[in-house]
Amino acid sequence: MGCGKSSIGRRLSELLCCSFIDLDDVIEAKAGVGIPVIFENDGEAAFREMELEELRNITGNIKDTAVLSLGGGTVTTDGCAEIIRKETFCIYLRASISTLVQNLKGEAEGRPMLKPVSNCTSGDDEEKRLESRIRELMTAREPIYEKTAHIIIDTDGKTIDECARAISLYMKDNSR
Repeated sequence: MGCGKSSIGRRLSELLCCSFIDLDDVIEAKAGVGIPVIFENDGEAAFREMELEELRNITGNIKDTAVLSLGGGTVTTDGCAEIIRKETFCIYLRASISTLVQNLKGEAEGRPMLKPVSNCTSGDDEEKRLESRIRELMTAREPIYEKTAHIIIDTDGKTIDECARAISLYMKDNSR
């Protein structure tokens, strides 16, 4: 969350001349409501089930190369992590905590996994709580990200285009 998955993914799909699929967009289209509403009405467990179902559908139906952007928590579901590792070429876009905080400042309201931060009133308190929540999530998720990923791209200090080009070059160099 906040590392640039969607932006880098869109640019990468342009460089590779292939389609771009955002798993969150697919889920929202099928559910007819936004992810925050799904979390609020049905809870995280129901959302993770939807995520697994749609990931199975996508990976089972893609015939050509496509760039698939996943939510930051997708790999925390064992079934999703297994599909991602076996059926895709997974790229972990790694960003530092400080970069994630900067990218997510002011966006906690629309992100269910940052919900504990959204009821803050003071800007400084919000940033500290956001940093704490991101650190908590990354402590739990980073080992899973590293285990699931085929490669890791560090995004700090790089533009969207630089990250997408680095991935594109890696894929071209390793496709032979």
